[in-house]
Amino acid sequence: MRIHCLQHVPFETPAAIGDWARLRGHALDTTLMHDAVALPALAGIDMLVLMGGPMSVHDAAQLDWLAQEKRYLAQALAQGKRVLGICLGAQLVAEALGGQVTRNREREIGWFPLIRVAGLDDAHAALLPPRLDAFHWHGETFSLPAGATRLAASQACTNQVFCVGDRVLGLQCHLETTPDGVQALIEHCPEDLQPGAWVQDAATMLASPARFAAAHAALFDLLDRFFPSR
Repeated sequence: MRIHCLQHVPFETPAAIGDWARLRGHALDTTLMHDAVALPALAGIDMLVLMGGPMSVHDAAQLDWLAQEKRYLAQALAQGKRVLGICLGAQLVAEALGGQVTRNREREIGWFPLIRVAGLDDAHAALLPPRLDAFHWHGETFSLPAGATRLAASQACTNQVFCVGDRVLGLQCHLETTPDGVQALIEHCPEDLQPGAWVQDAATMLASPARFAAAHAALFDLLDRFFPSR
């Protein structure tokens, strides 16, 4: 499978998504959107991955590349490409499909449980464990677009994971991140770490390295089930 990743800032990389792609024999290329380079033709892409970033989906008037990315995403969705959105990427996907992106009731930053939605059919329930420690770093959220299935929530955010059919998957959380990735967020976005009900300090976020491995294992299983090689 030919995967192309749209990266919005240097410090939010594909991380474990890249590991998954390599282990499964997929080709993964990346465009750094902030460098304002030309995007590749969609004909040469099987799956599009949109990463996170500190900007908002509402900043397209100030960021020319974000407006370009929205048009590109719309074309990819119209062509039935496989699409994976992470954090800002999930918000962009939700918006492109008719959802709305708004401020979340609380900033959610740190390790908090991801809880699978009750009552899912067997196929959807198999995508995630009932409960999973996940890393979060966001202040906005999205409404579910028409036709979407909500897969998971957290106490601070109702819409954490959703899918549309068998081609589109969005994760508000960061199952892909690494200790280096979290350290980079701490260094580049310190203004987000003002005390809050769902904001952990830097030491707490980095205190349990085993959490990253467990999150990566859940991510690999999710991607294997939702985007099987075929």
